[in-house]
Amino acid sequence: MSETVRVETPDGVGELLLDAAATPMAALLLGHGAGGGVDAWDLALLARELPASGVSVARYRQPWLVAGRKVAGPPASLDRGWLPALERIRDAWPGLPLFSGGRSAGARCACRCFDAGTTGLVALSFPLHPPGKPHKSRVSELAAVGAPVLVLQGANDPFGGPADIARALADAGYSGERIVPVPEATHSLTPTKSLPAPAAAEREQLLVGSVLTFIADTLDPVPSAE
Repeated sequence: MSETVRVETPDGVGELLLDAAATPMAALLLGHGAGGGVDAWDLALLARELPASGVSVARYRQPWLVAGRKVAGPPASLDRGWLPALERIRDAWPGLPLFSGGRSAGARCACRCFDAGTTGLVALSFPLHPPGKPHKSRVSELAAVGAPVLVLQGANDPFGGPADIARALADAGYSGERIVPVPEATHSLTPTKSLPAPAAAEREQLLVGSVLTFIADTLDPVPSAE
């Protein structure tokens, strides 16, 4: 069962749900989207599966959600809520390489608040642009991270698919990303009821395996050939 930790922020109390690994090699802090919470399918999946492989997972519930409000605040308020959680995790799990990220709006927030004390970023369904409005790109947030980035993106995501993100990052001159398409998935990444059980299990394995491989490769990069 997850441990819940209160986080005091300028905009009220946030909550961290901690799932610690017995022998951790890294920690991962994940934020939720604007339309859901920390029990979203992908966030819950990573919190359940990663600790057994040595990655402690913290899911952060923003103050607006803890307070029972239905709508997220502006980006600046999300950032104010996120930064104290980042510091709280560093205090709770000192010495561990820290990765940050989240789903959708949570991924954007992690990008904006990324700092030199964080090792890499995991973006689940990065919302590259509002649906139908590719000219309103948010690629600058992702490109500004300046560290290894993993993007897990649904092949049918109306906020921008894997190829759209790869193209936008290339145009922005950023080359530190690893983009993993999630076949047949939309923005939620959640397997639909019509998806056969084997395909749903493959989706779980894809997400968990991609995150674990990304963390392991970032911590112990393979030397480039001369």
